[in-house]
Amino acid sequence: MSDLIQCSMNHRLYSDSAEGIWDDGEWISWEWINEHLEERELMEQYPGASLEVIQAFEALVDAAIQYHDATGRHLKIWGELGEVYAEVKHGLKRNRQHAPGSDGRIGNDHCEVTTISPRKSDSVVQVKRAGNFNKLIIVHIDGDYNFSSCVIDRKALGKGTGKYARAKWVPDFTPGA
Repeated sequence: MSDLIQCSMNHRLYSDSAEGIWDDGEWISWEWINEHLEERELMEQYPGASLEVIQAFEALVDAAIQYHDATGRHLKIWGELGEVYAEVKHGLKRNRQHAPGSDGRIGNDHCEVTTISPRKSDSVVQVKRAGNFNKLIIVHIDGDYNFSSCVIDRKALGKGTGKYARAKWVPDFTPGA
């Protein structure tokens, strides 16, 4: 049996020195290096969130994709996925569940999140005017589970008289945000 090499960073044992590199007198595995590169990329993609929440979001999306691949059916968790996306992408600090008025805050702004699922062909959403929010975040999820969003200032919704205000999702458009 050959000698095992221990990674200085994760302390795992490896049987082949080609599975890592020597750096400043320490042997570091490629596995450890790649994990940290992936984490760094996630933090750059979602700078407003902790790594744990980002990884949880990605795990939820992966679970939804796996379920759809296995059954041909979608899990009905679009609203939750939209809110978690707003949390990791925009830094939304979510309110407690079922809190009236808004879904959370970004800085001093109360935000309402609405989600367009892959099953919805229309890009127009409606939101209750009675809500206590000054920013509307529209999250769009396409059929391949790609996410995009736009942030709309409540003033842009206009002062209609109906119970609902309507807004159109425009990819990656953030006026007045």
